[in-house]
Amino acid sequence: MDNIQYSAAVEYAAASGTLSSIWLLFAIPLASAAVLFLLGRRADKWGHLLGVASVVATFVLGLVYFFQLKGLSGNRSAEVDLFSFMPVGSLKVDFGLLLDPLSAVFVLLITGVGSLIHIYAVGYMAHDPGRRRFFAFFNLFIAAMLLLVLGNNYVMLYFGWEGVGLASYLLISFFFDKPSAATAGKKAFLMNRVGDAGFAIAMFLMFAQLGSVNYDDVFNGVNQLTQGTVLVMGLLLLLGACGKSGQFPLQAWLPDAMEGPTPVSALIHAATMVTAGVYLIARSNAVFSANATLQTVVVSIGALTLLIGCVIGCAKDDIKRVLAYSTVSQIGYMFLGVGLGGAAYALAIIHLLAHGFFKAGMFLGAGSVMHGMQDQVDIRRFGGLWKYMKITWITFGLGYVAIIGLPPLSGFFTKDPIILAAFNRPGWTGWLFGGAALLGAGLTAFYMTRLFVLTFHGPKRWTDGQHPHESPAVMTVPLVLLAVGSVASGFLMSTSVVDWLTPVLGKHAEEHGRLGHWTVTGMTMAVVALGLAAGVLLFRKGTALEEQPAGPVVTAARNNLYADTFNELVFELPGRYLTRALVFLDNRGIDGVVNGLAAMVGGGSGRLRRAQTGYVRSYALSMLGGALLVVAALMAVTLG
Repeated sequence: MDNIQYSAAVEYAAASGTLSSIWLLFAIPLASAAVLFLLGRRADKWGHLLGVASVVATFVLGLVYFFQLKGLSGNRSAEVDLFSFMPVGSLKVDFGLLLDPLSAVFVLLITGVGSLIHIYAVGYMAHDPGRRRFFAFFNLFIAAMLLLVLGNNYVMLYFGWEGVGLASYLLISFFFDKPSAATAGKKAFLMNRVGDAGFAIAMFLMFAQLGSVNYDDVFNGVNQLTQGTVLVMGLLLLLGACGKSGQFPLQAWLPDAMEGPTPVSALIHAATMVTAGVYLIARSNAVFSANATLQTVVVSIGALTLLIGCVIGCAKDDIKRVLAYSTVSQIGYMFLGVGLGGAAYALAIIHLLAHGFFKAGMFLGAGSVMHGMQDQVDIRRFGGLWKYMKITWITFGLGYVAIIGLPPLSGFFTKDPIILAAFNRPGWTGWLFGGAALLGAGLTAFYMTRLFVLTFHGPKRWTDGQHPHESPAVMTVPLVLLAVGSVASGFLMSTSVVDWLTPVLGKHAEEHGRLGHWTVTGMTMAVVALGLAAGVLLFRKGTALEEQPAGPVVTAARNNLYADTFNELVFELPGRYLTRALVFLDNRGIDGVVNGLAAMVGGGSGRLRRAQTGYVRSYALSMLGGALLVVAALMAVTLG
């Protein structure tokens, strides 16, 4: 990658005409959420319609802005400063928005896929008494995510970042009367706070070293910092990115987010929250490209996480949890891409966009299966559903083929180039990271084939009381549209998006490494075919419900590789005992001292009060005794 100053990569243009109203992109869904919150039950009958209409309108507006941005000459961007948000001493932060090639593609992803998920949710949540509240949370989520990607400085990004965290907590724990859902919401909220703390400290460091948190100031000034400072700043930003995107070591919350309604899973895992970390690193490419050690850390986390997601995904029986760990793995590929730098920045964004289509389609397809199977989630209790749910079967199948990377679907055009870039990384680490990405491709083909075959093929394994059926059109139409994106998005974006993102990520020369494109493609297709064949051969006849494969690896995978156990032993238990010790110290120590002094004063005053008898002779006797003591003391001094 050519080292370029940020000002040379992106030259902001003053917003003019319609582009001066880009604040409407987050204001519309935010206003609809506010209306639904304020009206309460009075909006129950039509609240879902307002929620859908606001997001669809935002998508249409996003398309208008996209084409207007495309029509600008030179480096395309539009910036709007609405008001002074934080004027404190020398820190000047405006409530500013930036629409450039990177934020524009995220706007279209969030609102486009988000609109389809909203439409799907109308049918999915039709019989839920809290549907209006659900759409209020949903629109708040969309508004916060749009503010995150549209902010023109790190404070605005962080503002949206925290809004996404709040909305995700409300949505994951939507069924708050269900203990597992309430626990999952709290878990997601707390684990994200760990990452958010790193992000906040990174901003403090930016201001301390550069005097600003604006993108252009930070990116132009990063080359003036020492390598140690850049490394610390980048690691803190990476910690925040790992929290939001569910990457090691903060990945444990993401699968538990399945406790929310299925549309929530689709929105979080496909188009919004988990993509925030990738966006943060891509937006901060000038920081991460300035330190080779920092890039190695990002690549290492991506490679490790993609393998973690694949291994655990092979052992799960819950249809949504398999897809959740698939998301963990696919985001790992994106981290691998942004960590490799150079042209791989754009490759990671392309994979992110394609992933938004096929992962949303599969999550919504899983919801369609649950809808037809009375909320059953165990894939061992499915089988043969293709006969009863043909639209769901076809659309889910297209997403499945896309994610494993078979041509000509989107994953083939987006994931294979990342594997190629990993192999062509200089030094021996290229073989290591390329091998990890290649192994991940084979494992992905295996566990996704297992999921698809056990769900839709083989003998039926459901109970006689269940009657599988296709979902209504309000749910299947979004599935069809997402399936179209799963098929075509990778091919359509493989070259055009790279050129489109050049003003933000820089112009990159063609890189020539140790392996050629067709060599890596052949290797990838070989391991994918092997994983696919193994999945079909092992599970084409179904699997017994009581079947529990033995072995330490399978046991560890079923227990999430003991990530929760580690967190409990290292963080939760010490924290719990520390809390108990502090409570004991507070009760017995601090409160004991205060209460002891109060008791001593109260007891002493009570005894002194007894001397106040009200009898003159007692007071006279006391005065005489005191006078005698004074005389005796004076005589002792005189005689001494």
